[in-house]
Amino acid sequence: MRHPDAPAPGELLGAHYAQCFGCGGDQPHGLHLQARAGEGVSVTAEFVVQPAHQGAPGLAHGGVLASALDETLGSLNWLLRVIAVTGRLETDFVGPVPVGTTLYLEAEVTAVAGRKIYSTATGRVGGPDGPVAVRADALFIEVKVDHFIDNGRPEEIRAAMDDPDQVRRARAFEVNP
Repeated sequence: MRHPDAPAPGELLGAHYAQCFGCGGDQPHGLHLQARAGEGVSVTAEFVVQPAHQGAPGLAHGGVLASALDETLGSLNWLLRVIAVTGRLETDFVGPVPVGTTLYLEAEVTAVAGRKIYSTATGRVGGPDGPVAVRADALFIEVKVDHFIDNGRPEEIRAAMDDPDQVRRARAFEVNP
């Protein structure tokens, strides 16, 4: 169920970390993906495929598309107010996504069982009702913030802890100890 303190439907979720390849604004070649809270436990997002994101000439790299799906699916955790990491991501590539295309993404939680969060997502071209180009099913595992402190590089952990916006975002999840 959606957490009572989750962002309201339509609200922009923002980046969870400025250096994140998926959502961070400080990554020059990142996706700069922006997700919005949807109804229930769902989000919508979009990003424009840039020349730096191509694999085959003029087409998005499959790994970049998988990253966009992963980032969108991970944004669902804002609505549950939990910290979770990708445990499994199964991606289907249905059609090509040309450079310059805006990919419209939708994701929703399908089930929660203990620390496991199951979710699904689609990416469409040509608009939110356009043809599906990519889709994914995922399993996220809830973790504590110590997971990142224990496994991240100390210099990035210190920089994040010195960033007041990052500390504010981390504290937002303290409602679920």
